Amino acid sequence: MSVHQQIFALLVALSVFVVIIDMVRKRRLREEYSVLWLATSLLMFVLVFRYELLVSLTTLIGAGLPTTTLFLFSIIFLMLLSVQFCIKISRLTDQLKNLSQENALMKLEIENLAQSGPVMHSEEPTTGSGPESGFEQ
Repeated sequence: MSVHQQIFALLVALSVFVVIIDMVRKRRLREEYSVLWLATSLLMFVLVFRYELLVSLTTLIGAGLPTTTLFLFSIIFLMLLSVQFCIKISRLTDQLKNLSQENALMKLEIENLAQSGPVMHSEEPTTGSGPESGFEQ
């Protein structure tokens, strides 16, 4: 790998790392989503400094060029990201269904209470001897 390629790859890896940390710090990205991005940027650092690992990995999987290996791993990364989002969407869908059902039950209970009429409290004389007598309205 040429020096220009190494510098570019380091700048990209550093940029991804800094942007993700900043987004987590500003609460624009949750920690659970940042793990995959941070791991990817750290892997990019390792592969820049230890290019022979990428070449060995390319030979191991039978790819022709290291760029093919990087392309394959980027596709795997995107698939993992998609699976992570599918899991989150499934959880949110279940939560939404449960909240909608609870909301419907509460609405029905409120309507039943409203139809049964006002709740009658025990009738006490309001002669001003109660705890409210000190307050003027």
